[in-house]
Amino acid sequence: MSNLVRLGLIGLGGMGRFHAANLLAGKISRLELTAVADTDPARTAAYPQLRAFSSLEAMADSGTIDAVLIATPHYQHTPLALAAIRAGLHVMVEKPVAVHKTEAERLLAEPLRPGQIVAAMFNQRTDNSYRQIRSLLQGGELGEVRRVNWIITDWFRTHRYYSQGGWRATWAGEGGGILLNQCPHNLDLLHWLLGMPRRVRAFCGFGRYHPIEVEDDVTAYLEYPNGSTGVFIASTGEAPGTNRLEIAGERGRLVYEGGRISLVRNEQPMSDYSRMAADAFSSPPRQERTFPAQDRGGQHVAMLENFAAAILDGAPLIAPAAEGIHSVELANAMLLSAWTGETVELPLDGRFYAQWLDRKIAATAGVKSPQPA
Repeated sequence: MSNLVRLGLIGLGGMGRFHAANLLAGKISRLELTAVADTDPARTAAYPQLRAFSSLEAMADSGTIDAVLIATPHYQHTPLALAAIRAGLHVMVEKPVAVHKTEAERLLAEPLRPGQIVAAMFNQRTDNSYRQIRSLLQGGELGEVRRVNWIITDWFRTHRYYSQGGWRATWAGEGGGILLNQCPHNLDLLHWLLGMPRRVRAFCGFGRYHPIEVEDDVTAYLEYPNGSTGVFIASTGEAPGTNRLEIAGERGRLVYEGGRISLVRNEQPMSDYSRMAADAFSSPPRQERTFPAQDRGGQHVAMLENFAAAILDGAPLIAPAAEGIHSVELANAMLLSAWTGETVELPLDGRFYAQWLDRKIAATAGVKSPQPA
């Protein structure tokens, strides 16, 4: 096998051009951008040094690539990934891997050839702060988790942002708002750190801050199998916004905010102390540790480096595409709960969700992309 992976990039919107710039600058070793594909010839014309195609099929048949990076609008992620897999190509899919759970299940059910790699672009898994939090949780520093709160409202976006591209901020074009666009990263991290909840109750503001049909504000309550609870709050309309993750467990509390991790650790698990304490108002002795600020890791570059290493060396993937279904399911469950006004049990009935989404698309057919005020 060659020690170089030839990559085709599909989709030359904002993210596609970002990836192209990194690849052409030589930032990803052993991964060479050899071809681009987009339905707009003007976009591919901006890369005269590369082979240009109008479709994945033509690109795959050209023999110029070994792998693809899919950076198109959301609804195209699953069909393109399936076509690439069937063509024998390795695949990296931008988030989300699918718009709804049934599409994600289709992707995961597709048989792979020996050694074929399918990955998801969950670059926040390379952030060293989140990696340290995961290590602390897995190492038992907090004991059994009892509560998680994540306020992630620093995704502020203007009206101008939502007016870019007719597909954006529509049920038919994007499949959702903040939960399908910005928060797949946070929902992936929530699962990566703590696993999946067993039920979800959510309240969404649809066009609360912007002239759009999809959600731009979310408050969700989560219940986990061990009885622990969570609250997840996200918004694109709040400034300056907050990014605060707080996890409480039997052995203490971890807070991540402002780039720093602080850990207050009980010397004795709180439930044990509560049962044994003679004093009605005492609390467990504790120690506090503050961890120095961590860098954000390699982000997109690191993900593509890992993709190449998985193909060439058999290295484990940072984010296998199979794990992308979890953030999709969480987003779908929150939207379904808001639409129905009911608590949603997990695993989610993907077909039932898809029916609701189809109704939303039908009800807003012909709605134009919002224009800035």
